[in-house]
Amino acid sequence: MKESKSISEQHVCDVLIIGAGAAGLSLALKLAPHAKVNVLSKGKLSEGSTFYAQGGVAAVFSDTDSVDSHVEDTLIAGAGLCDEEAVRFAVSNGKESMQWLIDTGVNFDTEIDEQGNTQYHLTREGGHSHRRILHAADATGSEIENSLLSAVRKHQNITLMEGYNAVDLITSRKLNLPANRVLGAYVWNRKKERVETIKAHFVSLATGGASKVYQYTSNPDVSSGDGIALAWRSGCRIANMEFNQFHPTCLYHAEARNFLLTEALRGEGAHLLRPDGTRFMPDFDERAELAPRDIVARAIDYEMKRLGADCMYLDISHKSKDFIVKHFPTIYRRCLLLGIDIAHQPIPIVPAAHYSCGGVMIDHHGQTDIDGLYAIGEVSYTGLHGANRLASNSLLECVVYAHASAKDIINRLPFYKERKFADIPDWDDSQVEDSDEEVVIQHNWHELRLFMWDYVGIVRTDKRLERALRRVQMLQQEINEYYSHFKVGNNLLELRNLVQVAEIIIKSAMERKESRGLHYNLDYPEQLDNPQPTILSKRD
Repeated sequence: MKESKSISEQHVCDVLIIGAGAAGLSLALKLAPHAKVNVLSKGKLSEGSTFYAQGGVAAVFSDTDSVDSHVEDTLIAGAGLCDEEAVRFAVSNGKESMQWLIDTGVNFDTEIDEQGNTQYHLTREGGHSHRRILHAADATGSEIENSLLSAVRKHQNITLMEGYNAVDLITSRKLNLPANRVLGAYVWNRKKERVETIKAHFVSLATGGASKVYQYTSNPDVSSGDGIALAWRSGCRIANMEFNQFHPTCLYHAEARNFLLTEALRGEGAHLLRPDGTRFMPDFDERAELAPRDIVARAIDYEMKRLGADCMYLDISHKSKDFIVKHFPTIYRRCLLLGIDIAHQPIPIVPAAHYSCGGVMIDHHGQTDIDGLYAIGEVSYTGLHGANRLASNSLLECVVYAHASAKDIINRLPFYKERKFADIPDWDDSQVEDSDEEVVIQHNWHELRLFMWDYVGIVRTDKRLERALRRVQMLQQEINEYYSHFKVGNNLLELRNLVQVAEIIIKSAMERKESRGLHYNLDYPEQLDNPQPTILSKRD
């Protein structure tokens, strides 16, 4: 932390939410009747992972389904590492949370049943034993994000701060005050190119995941692990970061490197094919294309390496064009623009980094190790996902834990509203200068993402992990030196965070001496009898 000799703009609020996806906006809406809320978005408000989510949200809405069945499916997908209490908490609150989304304005697809009644159309995805995925065609995320944003903009108590990067959290420990409580954050105003201060009684991290650490990812550019790095630098424990989910089916095309092909395609009968047109998933798992994502991604990776092929193929052309256009309009239009008619030909696909199953450790209220600091959504580790996330449980987790956090904050808020904010020094950049070597950041950025893909990807070995650790520690030294001498900016802040998260991923992977779920190490192909979460602490 840098002591300031100058005065910069300071903002004050009851609750600061860093991130404007489904988790952050849901929390803001729940808090708005009770608190002044600032919501931070480093890019456009619609640029987070929520907006690009296609498949849907898993929740028990059918009379033929049950909470117990959803819990069992989640535990099976999690490969023995789920916290069953956390799973049951999320699943049991699923229907109520989805009803809240519906009441807020989210329009999930409906259909007319045989009796002429309107009901929600539920689709099925890999790992699910029932149809339980609420969706809005194949653009569920944008429907949720736009509906929540529309509701948020109606609240006078919510201030949207677009174009701000969180630089670091401000805690009492950093200011040499008693205990360790969060007091606010330093933030980078991208328009004015300066660091500002936000004082808050409570802070919630809702920054999403860290898949941008890999060369190939389905995530938008903003997924740079910011919240995980912020929490780590402030002293929070991080768990299970070795389990990074690689989505099996991303479009393989030079003009669409991060376009996801939803799990629902396979749920509705799409087949995975080799270049010669033969299916291969039945050779790997009796569930074939409906096996959990880790199994499907490894099978695709294996076939690509075995055949020396650039990609595999996903084929739903055996379905009628009307069916395809109705259920997958976004995918149909996007592929058609790229010269691929999915109603008549298979789609070239490759796996890509998609979701971080680990993150900042929290309790059922979303509370981290630091008093007043919460974490919700993909940035957090709740125990719901274990060693592999069940499809469409992510948006469920966002809303359930946003509601749980809101309830806890509202209960605690009256006590803190009566207290004064701490005296926080302004950010001081008087001893640093503008960068004249931006190429250094770009070079380090590309190097990091490439060796993470090569050494810490779908299949790992001890030697690969050791190489990755050496490289990431060298990069850390270079970036820390750079950070000490030059003014901050978006690229530097994101790279600083990505390198920190990369080290956590690598060290987590080195700790796990087995292959389980999304972590597959050729040196330890078997599973341990009593698996435990991998928990890293900065103090350790």
